[in-house]
Amino acid sequence: MINLKNVTKYYKVNDEKKYILKNVTLTIPTGTNLGIIGRNGAGKSTFLRMLGGIDFPNSGRIESDVRFSWPMGLSGGFQGSLTGRENAKFVCRFYGLSKRDISNTLNYIDDFSELGKYFDMPIKTYSSGMRGRLNFAMSMAFEFDCYLIDELLAVGDKNFKEKCAKTLNERKKNKTILLVNHSMGTLKKMCDSGVLLENGTLSYFENINDAIVEYEKI
Repeated sequence: MINLKNVTKYYKVNDEKKYILKNVTLTIPTGTNLGIIGRNGAGKSTFLRMLGGIDFPNSGRIESDVRFSWPMGLSGGFQGSLTGRENAKFVCRFYGLSKRDISNTLNYIDDFSELGKYFDMPIKTYSSGMRGRLNFAMSMAFEFDCYLIDELLAVGDKNFKEKCAKTLNERKKNKTILLVNHSMGTLKKMCDSGVLLENGTLSYFENINDAIVEYEKI
């Protein structure tokens, strides 16, 4: 379960509060692939960051019994002066991997990301697509209960997209995903249930189609 208890999140814009969530209390079941729907600027990415533990509510709390990935698609956590390999190694050490497991994990990330020589070049030399490929590869290299995905399914060329989709479909057999995507077709294909974020409120729908119908009324 994901439990939001009196959660408020806002940013100050021109001395005014822009609310992402406003005193929201809601329980979202886990174990189901969840689509996160909302208009541009509604705060979908911010919501993912809070679930992933890299952003926090202004008040209230979010509790869960599942292990979330970091949000794929948000590559701001990379250290630009370090290489892709060095960034990946840092994450391996953060998760307490042994030297042998670190070596195997780096080999997996190197192979999956298809960055070639760029894997040993500073992140600041990467294009946004290259960052996305590294981000996806790093996330797939670790076992999480739930994978947070922010508009990352369009990364790379046709072959890389197909590889990503195949890998995700394999993971979905015993893991779950939380997906932000502006394509309603993709959400219908990838997700079972949904949440709609609108004007500081968050509504849960057991069926993704019901969430989309409600969104289209806005």
